[in-house]
Amino acid sequence: MAKRDYYEVLGIEKNASDSDIKTAYRKLAMQYHPDRNHEAGAEDKFKEVNEAYEILSNREKRDAYDHYGHGGENMFGQGFEGFGFDGMGSIFDAFFGGGRTSGGKPGPERGADLQCSVSITLEEAAFGCEKEIPITRVESCSQCHGSGSRPGTQPEQCPECGGSGQVRRVQQSIFGRFTNITTCPRCRGEGRIVNDPCQQCRGTGREKFQRTIRVNIPAGVDSG
Repeated sequence: MAKRDYYEVLGIEKNASDSDIKTAYRKLAMQYHPDRNHEAGAEDKFKEVNEAYEILSNREKRDAYDHYGHGGENMFGQGFEGFGFDGMGSIFDAFFGGGRTSGGKPGPERGADLQCSVSITLEEAAFGCEKEIPITRVESCSQCHGSGSRPGTQPEQCPECGGSGQVRRVQQSIFGRFTNITTCPRCRGEGRIVNDPCQQCRGTGREKFQRTIRVNIPAGVDSG
């Protein structure tokens, strides 16, 4: 089914001010929020209202919509439909960098997402809010700064793999020579050996810390 015009969804004129858009959104969000309105179709209208507000309340997205209509969604990374209703989503991604280095050596991998439950009021769910959330996360050791070695010492290059973190073995068969590359069993892919481990982290290079972070909970959260 074709999407309705976003201005029509909010019941406003195309020259509506930011204040007019916000006022219209507040009224409709409270009217159709699933916690208050249990009529058939109310949830779909609630999502439609939130999608319209997410576009029209953003100056760049509104300009693109005014010029290209719904076809302007491709001008943005996730499109106009990128506004989610799955609650917290992946709000902690920014605190866990990662990936592997382009050089082929093992690098730090991205940590797992953190999930927590936050209780909010109906008004906060409709209009969005900011909350402080306590989390436990793993960070570099405060003593060895992630090296795993006792302060004043340094890890040594693994003699098994020469610091590459990989072991190459050439095997001969009736089909020719084959090179088998595996993770070094001695350093476990790190490329280095800790002979004098840090007492604080016991050679792991990591510690658990309690942190409090502030997160924005988007307007229009339904459940989750």
